[in-house]
Amino acid sequence: MHAVVVTAWGGPEVLQWMDWPEPAVGPDDVLIRVQTTSVNFADVKARYGQYHGAGKPPFVPGLDVAGVVEAVGEQVEGVAPGMRVVAFPRGGSYAERVVAPKELVYPIPDALDWAPAAGIPTVGFTAYQLLATVARITPGESVLIHSAAGGVGTTAIQIARLLGARFIIGTVGDDAKRPVAEEAGADLVVNYRQTSFSEAVKAATDGHGVDVILDAVGGPVAEESLTCLAPFGRLVHFGDASGEVGRIRVSDLHASCRAVLGYSLGTARRARPASIRPAADHVLQWLQEGRLRVMITREYPLPEAAAAHQWMESRQSVGKIILRATP
Repeated sequence: MHAVVVTAWGGPEVLQWMDWPEPAVGPDDVLIRVQTTSVNFADVKARYGQYHGAGKPPFVPGLDVAGVVEAVGEQVEGVAPGMRVVAFPRGGSYAERVVAPKELVYPIPDALDWAPAAGIPTVGFTAYQLLATVARITPGESVLIHSAAGGVGTTAIQIARLLGARFIIGTVGDDAKRPVAEEAGADLVVNYRQTSFSEAVKAATDGHGVDVILDAVGGPVAEESLTCLAPFGRLVHFGDASGEVGRIRVSDLHASCRAVLGYSLGTARRARPASIRPAADHVLQWLQEGRLRVMITREYPLPEAAAAHQWMESRQSVGKIILRATP
């Protein structure tokens, strides 16, 4: 078979479409013929050797996949050849076939198109876990979502609303991205390069601050976020896109009853895969009902993954980028 392979650490040019060994199917595995996969920022970090779940070159990148089951191991139940599924595969998703552990395979309805199917697992399950499981959002609370025009951001805005959020603020770094966050459902969008987002949040909330903040940027953004977090609020940190370390003083927490929490979908997949199932059930149901949509902005043939990565790194990218393994 063929796959997109990271041949060395480096830029998009290190991604090569080449022959790759067929995946072996273990007793607890599901073999899937790939229809679509998505590009996540973690794939870019993996290509540079900066993602904690990546191996060393050569390896196949990619986190999530949508496709058709071709075979199952002898200990797999509830999944059969011919079923349409989304999954988190072992060994990367930028390939014609992948294997996934049975715990991380989720059936999807026939009516669901392959593009949103591949686009939802990483961003959708992450957003649900951040809001519902980690932050424990309750109806009527307010939310601040950083990088609001990205894949997780646009999905988290919608899920926050589905979970009952009253007021949703998003941050972007470019005015051109503002309409994307607004289309996703943000009540207020702040360009953090032009104004202090914390001051904008406090102005919009009469100085109270927001109840929940989702931060995948880290560094100074994480530090400033705490200044606009309401009493009893929860700051959920789930990435370090800035590459900088944010420092939080514990003295800023106990008297205000605020909390700083962390989450990694990758860690959950490896250590507690069953914990993701409720997120999958809710998100896939909302997607099927049309209450949640994946904001797909570009699609590329799988062999052109390098071009997709180049676009993501251009800082012009919004929403989700999809790779199609079949025409």
